[in-house]
Amino acid sequence: MLFICELVLFKVITYMTERNRTASGRFIALILRHKPEMIGVKLDEHGWADVDKLLEGVNRNHSLTREQLEEIVRTDNKQRFPFNEDKTKIRANQGHSISVDVELQEAEPPEFLYHGTGEKFVSSIKETDILPCNRLYVHLSSDIDTAIKVGSRHGKPFVFTVSSGQMYRDGYKFFRSVNGVWLTKKVEAKYLTR
Repeated sequence: MLFICELVLFKVITYMTERNRTASGRFIALILRHKPEMIGVKLDEHGWADVDKLLEGVNRNHSLTREQLEEIVRTDNKQRFPFNEDKTKIRANQGHSISVDVELQEAEPPEFLYHGTGEKFVSSIKETDILPCNRLYVHLSSDIDTAIKVGSRHGKPFVFTVSSGQMYRDGYKFFRSVNGVWLTKKVEAKYLTR
């Protein structure tokens, strides 16, 4: 009986730790992608923030140690954040609504990519194309499963197939972030299929 109680307690602690790490990761993403001023952090032109300043700002309202931040970066399944070589700076890989140059390299995309969205947005996308909205780029996935997960964040998921190879041949630029997300400025409806 004691073993079962210890096992349950371990699972609860593990769940709470993962939940806290997820919440902290989302907060860090908010700061590094959209609102660095919220905690008094400044990003340089390439989106890098000083780690000590970030921790100082976060710790005004929350508790986050350097070790916890390193754990967030290391275990983030989306690989949203890298450190610089000496771990004195951190940035988001993509997803910014503020103008920064995260030094993306142009790349030729595969013939097809995928865009996951909510079913409620399908008709407006067909009329107005896929636009970055409040971000700098449209985000595209290289596989359908990832696109479904992305679409699920917006209700019932819907996945468009993007003729990215044809777009590229037609002069559209594509970038691939270090965590595998494909980025472009917009996707015209004529390049979309269900």
